[in-house]
Amino acid sequence: MSLYPYPQLVKLKREYLVEKKEKCKTDLRRERPRSRGLVPKKARFPAWQHFRNGDCGTMLGRKTFTADQYLYSKSPLLHHDFKQKKKKHVRQRFVEKNGHCNVSHGNIREPTRYLVDIFTTVIDLKWRYNLFIFSSVFITSWLCFGFIWWVICFAHGDFDPHEGEFTPCVNQVYGFTSAFLFSVETQTTIGYGSRHITPECPEAVFLLLLQCICGLIINAFLLGCIFAKVAQPKKRAHTLMFSNVCTISKRDGVMCLMFRVGDLRKSHIVEAHVRAQLIRSYTTPEGEFIPVLQEDLDVGYDDGLDRLFLVTPVVVCHEIDEDSPFWDMTPDEILAGDFEVVVILEGTVEATGMTTQARSSYTPDEIRWGHRFEPITTIEDGRYQVDYSKFNTTVEIPTPRVSSREIMGFSTPTSKRSSSRRSSSLSSGKSIDDESSGVVFEDELNGSVGNAVDKYGYPMSSGLSEEVRTGRVRVIPESKV
Repeated sequence: MSLYPYPQLVKLKREYLVEKKEKCKTDLRRERPRSRGLVPKKARFPAWQHFRNGDCGTMLGRKTFTADQYLYSKSPLLHHDFKQKKKKHVRQRFVEKNGHCNVSHGNIREPTRYLVDIFTTVIDLKWRYNLFIFSSVFITSWLCFGFIWWVICFAHGDFDPHEGEFTPCVNQVYGFTSAFLFSVETQTTIGYGSRHITPECPEAVFLLLLQCICGLIINAFLLGCIFAKVAQPKKRAHTLMFSNVCTISKRDGVMCLMFRVGDLRKSHIVEAHVRAQLIRSYTTPEGEFIPVLQEDLDVGYDDGLDRLFLVTPVVVCHEIDEDSPFWDMTPDEILAGDFEVVVILEGTVEATGMTTQARSSYTPDEIRWGHRFEPITTIEDGRYQVDYSKFNTTVEIPTPRVSSREIMGFSTPTSKRSSSRRSSSLSSGKSIDDESSGVVFEDELNGSVGNAVDKYGYPMSSGLSEEVRTGRVRVIPESKV
């Protein structure tokens, strides 16, 4: 339904149709309405594609073009660009959130390599292919041996009419159907009793032994494949959780990249340890392009912090120091970065003794600057209670939006992260009045304490700009230090 009277629409349409084709290529592209929300749906129609392609003749001849579209194109208040907006570049994940590696192998010149390890190849197949192979192998073996039984009986003359006493190779076999049934009964050891072999034919005895051995081999292989597929340790990874996001904030006076891991089962992961890698593209000074460069992120390997006792959820930390790739990156640079943080949790399944591996990844838009994870473990009725509804919950804390180099460059904590838990206030007998980091900062100019500091713990004499040092200034009295 049009928004304008019919005579006006006719007039506007007629006015438009008399315009020259050369002018429509330039004017209409420049004067298209720019507010999609103000344009009715019938103004968004495929005919506008002809203007993009420069085919004005086709456009003018289309009956679907209405005067409303002409009016909107001429209105200075409703200018609109019908060109589709360029979508923001989204980095293709190397590892999906569920742990699946987004890698496809193509142009393999020697596919027979998969047949060398046929057992692993069958296990890696999907369930529908496994069931198809399982059924096909059994039915094929029954048919093949049934045909051989039929040939033996036919060669011995069991199907011919006989007068008097005659001993067949196999009793109660009268054709291929009964020979097939005898093959099934032999290989599955059913033995109904009516059909049985006689000592008349030695070749039948040999075939009986051969079919029994082949049946055992087929059963062992296929049932082993089914059992191994059902008991795959990677299924255990479905109950190992990674947080949806990771955070960057101060912990023990050090900027850290943190993510949370947890185990939903009561049967624990033995010898659990975690690793983190940074995946990005890289061009060497020699001009070599490396599409997938893997860099290890230190999560406490030297101190043994990467080995977890995963009874309750644990927050894993990567210290952002001089060796970290995030040392010089600001929050805006991280958000605009083209990288991926891949986290891997490995351990032994307590119930089966097999090694399992759980994987996840974080893209730049899943890294929250100035956040930390909310505690989810409490003590209730003498037991530790874990609230998994808050597993991905983070809380925002005051953190300057500058690089870790700038943050750590203006502060000189009296103790490192490895010893701050042990010697914060107990070793010196001094109280600490810093809620954010639990570290007393010294004035780098005169070496004294008790000077004015901002709420982030930075000395006012450090020369930080107002953009970096935001918030109300507070003073730590010397009597409290």
